Amino acid sequence: MPDIKHFDPDAALDTVVRLFWRQGVAATGIQDIVNATGLNRSSLYATFGGKTELYRTALERYAESRTRPVLERLTEDRRGLPAVAEFFTGLINTRCSGEYAGWGCMVSNAHVGAENGDAQVRALLDRQHDRLRDALHGALLAAQERGQLAPGSDPAAAADVLALLAHGVNLRSRAGADARRLRSTVNSALDALGGPAM
Repeated sequence: MPDIKHFDPDAALDTVVRLFWRQGVAATGIQDIVNATGLNRSSLYATFGGKTELYRTALERYAESRTRPVLERLTEDRRGLPAVAEFFTGLINTRCSGEYAGWGCMVSNAHVGAENGDAQVRALLDRQHDRLRDALHGALLAAQERGQLAPGSDPAAAADVLALLAHGVNLRSRAGADARRLRSTVNSALDALGGPAM
């Protein structure tokens, strides 16, 4: 007879995403996951595998549900530097206010955690970084076409810098950085490109 699940795996995974995102992998034990989801260990293991597999699945869910839509909007927005400024405004607002203030970004958090030693996690982090850089590069190419970049600007190199800046915003916000200071830093980077203030 097939095993019938008496819980919603998607809802349980969403709970786990929030737990890993807020607390980090090292500070989250299986008992924390059991307590947060209300599931027993055997149900967790049967559905998701051990903690490592569960974390990989949660990180993938976060990347697909939270990061991908933001990067797709940036990729589709052809306004150039105003789109980049809007991206960073949204990033800072999300990281510094509201329900998820102080949580940082689950992807950026993984870059500095022990979990990045896992080859599958590292591959996902590299993929996400490439998506971020590519979306920024596309926006900067649009900016160049619109004459928004200062003479001599290199959109590819600038995209690398802005991608690292985005990770920095994520990590500094988790450490409690002030939103005004983060905006000031981003404004300096955009000003150097010839762009609008946030």
